[in-house]
Amino acid sequence: MAEKEDKTEKVEKKRREFIQYSTLGVLGLVLGGGVLASPYLNPHETRLRPPGAVDEHTFLGLCIKCGQCEQVCPYHSIHLADIFTGAGEGTPYIDARERACYACEAVPCVLACPSGALDHSCEKATDIRMGIAVLEFPDSCIAMSNTPVPKKHIQRMHTHPNTRQLEQDVLDKVDAFEGKQCSMCADICPLPNPMSAIAMVPDKNGGRRPEIYDGCIGCGVCEEVCPVDSPAIVVKPRLTYEDYYEKGIRS
Repeated sequence: MAEKEDKTEKVEKKRREFIQYSTLGVLGLVLGGGVLASPYLNPHETRLRPPGAVDEHTFLGLCIKCGQCEQVCPYHSIHLADIFTGAGEGTPYIDARERACYACEAVPCVLACPSGALDHSCEKATDIRMGIAVLEFPDSCIAMSNTPVPKKHIQRMHTHPNTRQLEQDVLDKVDAFEGKQCSMCADICPLPNPMSAIAMVPDKNGGRRPEIYDGCIGCGVCEEVCPVDSPAIVVKPRLTYEDYYEKGIRS
């Protein structure tokens, strides 16, 4: 009887080991295949890439996932993609709603890139071309409805990493808008000449609305600071002003 139970336990142990290693093997093949294939996967990219990023297909092939751009970003803007964020695991991207690119004049992320995935010809803020801002949801724009900037949305920005003076300077600008007429997207635009990119213009309903110009670099600051639950203004990655506003290409 004891011998029979011993054999049963051995069979059960082998069965568990088979399931365990088979599962690990399949998972390894899936993950390995994803890593090997990632340079060749070229879906329509919906994430913002850092300043200077070359076209998406070339970017996925050149980026060595070293994380140098993330480390030198003074605003904590750059993240590295994980296995759940689509093609290009380990490649850098920016979530504008969480923390946009503040268009550093020296563009340190580009300087830090050793592979050419971030093109070194991008030498200053006005060279950056990440995408284009769009007033996607005008009904949510509180500037158009003359609604004062609510405190809760200013507090939202205080929950992000804020360990450097540059970041504190942004918070100081944001805090000054509490209870006032909103023009945050235009007034906090980080470009040396923000009116080349965005300005508040009169709206037919009596408020004001943001208007986008061809100087927009798609940094995403307007999306980050938009003081509503879901931003009224968003950035379309990889598109230019001509693409969206003149050719009518929609992402």
